Amino acid sequence: MKIGFDNDKYIKLQSEHIKERIAKFDGKLYLELGGKLFDDHHASRVLPGFKPDSKLRMFGQLRESIEIVIVISAEDIEKNKIRADLGITYDEDVLRLREEFRSRGFMVGSVVITHYNGQRAADQFRHRLQRMDIKSYVHYPIDGYPHNVELIASDEGFGKNDYVKTERPLVIVTAPGPGSGKMATCLSQLYNENKRGIHAGYAKFETFPVWSLPLKHPVNIAYEAATADLNDVNMIDPFHLEAYGKTAINYNRDIEIFPVLNALFEGIYGENPYKSPTDMGVNMVGFCISDDEVCCNASRDEIIRRYYAATNKLANGIDNENEVNKIRLLFNQAKITTAYRRTTTAAYERKIETGHTAAAIELEDGTIITAKSSPLLGCSAALLLNVTKHLAGIDHEVKLIPQSMIEPIQKTKIEYLMGHNPRLHTDEVLVALSVLSKDDELCRRALEQLPRLRGCQVHSTVMLSEVDRKIFNKLGCGLTCDPVIKQ
Repeated sequence: MKIGFDNDKYIKLQSEHIKERIAKFDGKLYLELGGKLFDDHHASRVLPGFKPDSKLRMFGQLRESIEIVIVISAEDIEKNKIRADLGITYDEDVLRLREEFRSRGFMVGSVVITHYNGQRAADQFRHRLQRMDIKSYVHYPIDGYPHNVELIASDEGFGKNDYVKTERPLVIVTAPGPGSGKMATCLSQLYNENKRGIHAGYAKFETFPVWSLPLKHPVNIAYEAATADLNDVNMIDPFHLEAYGKTAINYNRDIEIFPVLNALFEGIYGENPYKSPTDMGVNMVGFCISDDEVCCNASRDEIIRRYYAATNKLANGIDNENEVNKIRLLFNQAKITTAYRRTTTAAYERKIETGHTAAAIELEDGTIITAKSSPLLGCSAALLLNVTKHLAGIDHEVKLIPQSMIEPIQKTKIEYLMGHNPRLHTDEVLVALSVLSKDDELCRRALEQLPRLRGCQVHSTVMLSEVDRKIFNKLGCGLTCDPVIKQ
């Protein structure tokens, strides 16, 4: 994978600016974490070289001063919203995040359930947290949010929310995904801390959009694609432009909420230390791009990946047509089509040529390898065999897994496990190769090529099964699928 981002420089610059921001407030700082504290795979995809755990490494040196609050929307619990990159619901991810943080020595103080309006699923989740001895609080919808500042900054607005009890000076507010209510939770705490005589501060650990890049830069367009389900829109920050005469990029929700933040700070301190939403954030990403072309190309690929993910959801019966249409519009802004993704074209051509479902992978050197489905193998399983043979220098005609071994596996799947698809999946192919590798040098050599697939791009002309998707995810491949369900 070509590198376009200087991760070490980012850690240094970002950590310095975080410390500067903490020093501006006395005693208590609520730091909203835009994106994920770890597992930030979107950033690592659009900024090749960005490490998914960069933020975690940065905060490690402040571990004893940090308390983490995890926020989840009651609406997302009710809808069983799925975290696409992991395939688990947001409520399950809250528990996963808590254990991940705790295993790394971070204190997780509580869980806040936002947008609470008596949802049954949210009540059940809260009871589950109680049984696990995890503190939880609820925050309520506010009429006119975020524009009705007078109501919001009152006892009938933020004052109705549960006051989240925290112990440490630096409170990181994070969530399984965007739109969970992180900023509103921070602002609610500022209001309620002030009522108790505590002068807390607020800042935002931001990653996207990148304020120092142009509005239509592919990295920023990719962020819009990633949040198309929320209908987020990147915008020029009008407050920043008025205050400094400089163009900076932010997004609609931060710009809309700024008058609320401004009113709150004026009520607490008499003045707002921030002149714009961009001022609120700490984001040095744009200064750490080492190869703009690499990041632009990766971002264009990400826009297309988000499009296929959205069309796959639509094919599965999820009503997200607005999300699909928005990403189509972003294609125009980025001046791309799905054909920009070379694997898409290669898989489609192989499908037309053979009359079977097909898949393609692009290697680091630009080589494209394709495969088709057969009575024995699905196209994704065949692709793994083809690409590992290519990388190991094994002749394409060599059959690594003999038919005599595949047929008993198929019999077990159909006759004993009552399956409908006799073709081997990717995991079954890898297990078969592993068994054979003990006595077969070629199988061993093929397996040894798997680490070389990390960062490679894959496309299938049919929507793959969950097990196949997970295998490619574990191998570190960027997978897209046509919105075609297997018959």
